[in-house]
Amino acid sequence: MSDLTGRVRGPLAPSTAVERPLSIDDVEIHGGPLGRWQQINREASIPLGLEQMEKSGAAPNLRLAAGEAGGAFQGYRFQDSDLYKQLEAVAWEHSRHPDDAYRSFVAGSAALLARAQRPDGYLNSHYQVVKPDRIFAELEYSHEMYCAGHLFQAAVAAARAGLGEELLGVARRFADLLVRRFLVDGDDGIDGHAEVETALVELYRLTGERPYLELARKLIDNRGKGLIKSTGMGPLYAQDHLPVREADTAVGHAVRQLYLEAGVVDVAVETGDADLLASSVRRWEDLVATKTSITGGHGSRHDGEAFGERYELPPDRAYNESCAAIASIHWNWRLLLATGHGRYADLIERTLYNAFAASTSADGTRFFYVNPLQRRADLFEDAYLGRRREWFACACCPPNIMRLVSSLGHYVATAGDESVSVHQYVPGVIRAGGAVLDVETDYPWHGRVRFTVRSAPGGAWTLRLRVPAWSTAGDLTPGADGYAAIRREWQAGDTFTLDLDLTPRIVRPHRRIDALRGCAAIERGPLVYCFEQIDQDTELDDLALAPGAALRTVERDLPGIGRTVLVEAGALRLPPAPPRGLPYTTGADAAPAARATATAVPYYQWDNRDGGVMRVWMPLA
Repeated sequence: MSDLTGRVRGPLAPSTAVERPLSIDDVEIHGGPLGRWQQINREASIPLGLEQMEKSGAAPNLRLAAGEAGGAFQGYRFQDSDLYKQLEAVAWEHSRHPDDAYRSFVAGSAALLARAQRPDGYLNSHYQVVKPDRIFAELEYSHEMYCAGHLFQAAVAAARAGLGEELLGVARRFADLLVRRFLVDGDDGIDGHAEVETALVELYRLTGERPYLELARKLIDNRGKGLIKSTGMGPLYAQDHLPVREADTAVGHAVRQLYLEAGVVDVAVETGDADLLASSVRRWEDLVATKTSITGGHGSRHDGEAFGERYELPPDRAYNESCAAIASIHWNWRLLLATGHGRYADLIERTLYNAFAASTSADGTRFFYVNPLQRRADLFEDAYLGRRREWFACACCPPNIMRLVSSLGHYVATAGDESVSVHQYVPGVIRAGGAVLDVETDYPWHGRVRFTVRSAPGGAWTLRLRVPAWSTAGDLTPGADGYAAIRREWQAGDTFTLDLDLTPRIVRPHRRIDALRGCAAIERGPLVYCFEQIDQDTELDDLALAPGAALRTVERDLPGIGRTVLVEAGALRLPPAPPRGLPYTTGADAAPAARATATAVPYYQWDNRDGGVMRVWMPLA
């Protein structure tokens, strides 16, 4: 296994951790949903993204900045970040399957960025072309440091993937400029969109340059001091309402908050700041308890793409941006490495298989920006909320999705002192701490996971297996950290089988979630289910789950989806709403309800067929 230095070939390489991350190529995923996602990412999504780098203006804008083309700037002021995320996706995919085309794309992009970069290291095509006199003067909404952060992460990925250091040179020149201005020279400006903090820490981990870490710490400590000028959305929008160490709950723009938290944990781990880490854990606990959708999605309000109040979790108006799901996984992964606790892996799994997985169509060519939990028949809002789209004018989500899918192996397992911990169950091979494990499973469709030791490091060591909070594990009893620990002197050929209970279950919301009172949802294993009109024999909006509804699983291949496991639930067909008059009554329905069956499909597979009515939360009869 790779050590804890920059030689870890993955997104995260902390210098100290309870659980040590593996390189992307230390884990091979051979099937299951994650394996399929990686396949379609390589075959369909990434080629689409590479094509869109030209069509969307991301690459042409940089040619404008380099003085190599004429015309007008295209897109948003943060258009550069699309290219940076695409570069990171390509770099991690190259780590899995080396490809000369990927190498050429990274080399060509690095050369273009170097030509566009100013002599002082500054690089942002929008401000260089459109507002050269306003550089660093509009940080509250400019996204200049946000774009820089994605550049730094792309450069780290390229370096760790063995794609040369040209991109790293561009990134370091920009990072050095930020250090000079915002650390050495004392400028207290803060970008209104957090992201650069976690990127600076990773750049420090790769290069050993301490000023990058110190700048990240300063940016975090300066939040909540009113240093972010008015965004027009108020101080909560950009998490500038309270110092980070004092804030108890997640607020404002969801993606900004979650990226900030990733940086908070990174800085806390690298500086040994226990109080800073504790503040992030405190907010995590509140977020999970009061502001997390059943799918793991975050962001209740379309206004400001923001968190709402505690227990404000509407299904139909849920925003749950795809980028927020990705940022949540980043934050939880850092907390897992820092603490070794399985509750963070549980939330990663929930988010990964539901809020995140739903963001992409089954063929990998269309994407959701917003991930609601209900869609009505008369939906009339813009295309961001209707069906998945091939691309967006604000295309932050598609290349972000691609970079996470390319790096999924990084999040499967870790190594500790004389231990290997498995956090996500996928068929394939895990190489960690001198051990090589073959994993056979059909998870999440079936709950059996069989481990075979291909080779062992010698002596006694512990295999730690996460037991999800929703399951039992046979005779295994998990510890307080959520893991069952099996310690022995493992030998080549030894096997161990984990059996997780995938019995479908009905889930009810907390009584304080007003929008969901009187409703229930269905889960099976890590999967949240939803009901689509196409699977029902009556109007979905007239169905309600029957009291004590029996649940039955059915395995099928569905057009547009492929293999899946459906859940059939006992239901009642209620009388339709009256065509006239107020939709209220003082008495019970006059017409009796008829028995029916409601059929549910995994939420992540919705919107691959008719694009009709959908709901996760069903009323209880």
